[in-house]
Amino acid sequence: MKNLIFVIVAMLLGIVVSACGGLTFLVANAPAHFGDFDRDADIAYGTLERQKLDVYRPHGAKNLPVIVFWHGGGWTDDNKNEYRFVGAALAGAGYVAVVPNYRLYPQTKFPGFVDDAIAAFDWARKHAAEIGGDPTHIFVAGHSAGAHIAAMVAYDTARLANAGIPAGAVRGCIGLSGPYALVPNDAELREIFGAPYSAADWQPVRLARAGAPPALLLHGENDDVVEVAHARKLDARLRELGVPVKLVVYAKRGHSDTVAAFARPSPHKLPVLAEIRAFVDANR
Repeated sequence: MKNLIFVIVAMLLGIVVSACGGLTFLVANAPAHFGDFDRDADIAYGTLERQKLDVYRPHGAKNLPVIVFWHGGGWTDDNKNEYRFVGAALAGAGYVAVVPNYRLYPQTKFPGFVDDAIAAFDWARKHAAEIGGDPTHIFVAGHSAGAHIAAMVAYDTARLANAGIPAGAVRGCIGLSGPYALVPNDAELREIFGAPYSAADWQPVRLARAGAPPALLLHGENDDVVEVAHARKLDARLRELGVPVKLVVYAKRGHSDTVAAFARPSPHKLPVLAEIRAFVDANR
């Protein structure tokens, strides 16, 4: 019966992947209700409604690498519940996955959602052993706006220090289709990212420094939501600084293809999990 469900979902997934937000989360998440993992939902990492996270871990998890994954949605939309398939895939690959929510515009603007992300990361760091993880091997990851947030957590060292998080706490950064050299180009983005802050505050390409965590950057060549130039710029900047980085550009693939690869039965999916495994193994 379970195999039949997977087949049906695989057929449906063939027609539901499009631009960011076009992924039919209901279909993608259907198989994520099955698997050899435990899920603890809606754990508070702060006092506000959006400051909650879910934990996915293999049964009997102990001392495993932790991956904190932030969802996309343009800083205005989506939530962790729609990314259950990501948490399940990461747990199935042998990791402890932490999938947080964060405040969205108009409830907050930059840097509010980054502060939430740092608070969620700090929760993961402090509770890693309790949830079966290794507190010395915590990676940050995300898709689209979530990839931007992950990169901010990895490379905004001043903000991390202000939160009391020690240098070296982030083991590596995994970015899927992220806007790392963001220039607000419409009225809403100019509201979200505006005075008194500037690009020097919100662009990971400007914040990265020598000795920063290594990065794995995955991007679709035909991404028409976040141009691949963002990944190329961060790749070039990290190389210039002597920071280990791997950039993978997938030919003829779009914005949501990188995250759709986490969906268990997704047809023609990209080898995103294989890249993540290799990256985590190389940085343990």
